[in-house]
Amino acid sequence: MDNIILSAVLAFLITYFAIPVIIQIAKDKKLFDEPDERKVHKVVIPTLGGLGIFAGFIMGALMGVPANLAAELQFYAAAAIVIFFLGMKDDILVLSASKKFIGQLIAAGILIKFGGIQINNMHGFLGIYELPNIASIVLSFFTIVVITNSFNLIDGIDGLAGSLGLITTLIFGTYFYFADYLLFSVLAFALAGSILSFLIYNFSPAKIFMGDTGSLLLGIVNAILVIKFINVAADPTSKIYFESSAAIGFSILMVPLFDTLRVFGIRLMQRRSPFSPDRNHIHHFLLDLGFSHKKITLTCTGFSIAFIALAVALNPVGPTALLLIVFAVASALTGWVYYLRQKVRQRALGNRNENAVRTRKIFSLASDPVEAE
Repeated sequence: MDNIILSAVLAFLITYFAIPVIIQIAKDKKLFDEPDERKVHKVVIPTLGGLGIFAGFIMGALMGVPANLAAELQFYAAAAIVIFFLGMKDDILVLSASKKFIGQLIAAGILIKFGGIQINNMHGFLGIYELPNIASIVLSFFTIVVITNSFNLIDGIDGLAGSLGLITTLIFGTYFYFADYLLFSVLAFALAGSILSFLIYNFSPAKIFMGDTGSLLLGIVNAILVIKFINVAADPTSKIYFESSAAIGFSILMVPLFDTLRVFGIRLMQRRSPFSPDRNHIHHFLLDLGFSHKKITLTCTGFSIAFIALAVALNPVGPTALLLIVFAVASALTGWVYYLRQKVRQRALGNRNENAVRTRKIFSLASDPVEAE
């Protein structure tokens, strides 16, 4: 417990004192996120908050992990450093989607080859258990890259990605603590400490954004945690055993994960790059319904907690049935929000058309005397 407290507190303090300095430097160097038609903020805001998150996380993890576990930590730190520089360059200079993807593959490769972060067993999902090595590697790459991007893509509202990341890391950290996996508990709580500190400056109205530097870091660490959770929790000899560990693990990440898979699917069906920007994310739908940033963040975090509770409660039904149930609920909720959004848009369009007709009538009446002359 002392290691976990040390890592969390140290991470919190480093991030807390680093962010004001980063804000000032960003202002001096004009390193801002500029508003445009797709983004929801109206003023320029510094984007290098991820630098503070990374500093707190890496120092908290290095100080909190015991020396006898440091050999394993080095590979997770290496992957995080790759992601850090990838995100930093994109925040400052802007990277193409292909270069970001290659960087993410490199980080995923480090985790799979050297860190042992690999899905080698489906634990009964779809009736599948042990996977062939090639299938295991491909699935692991896919999972890590998708989860890494899920936090990047959900980061469109003040406090949203940070709040979701705080929930997931606290859940994983608590599980690993009671399951006696100290290294992963320290990793989770170190990131949780950094996120909590960052949210002081990022919750609406935001003074700074985490940028790709922060959101990609949240994604890669959560990818490590969820894959390790699935493998540990599925072991009947584990201190805390979950028959449906795969479904529960992905349910913990359901809000960012489902939104990312849904948006990727839409873009591919439209023959666009899955990484091309648009306004099809769930937070865009809620914005169109008139929700504030705070209300969207609270709504999404509430749904995240509900998905986790539902998954744990339905653990006995098995991984396949459980994941289908959770995905069905997520689909229904998203469809309902989309339906409400379309109604609001149609009402707004009707009002605009009505106003246009009234305007034309006014101009027509005003011009009649002139035409008569």
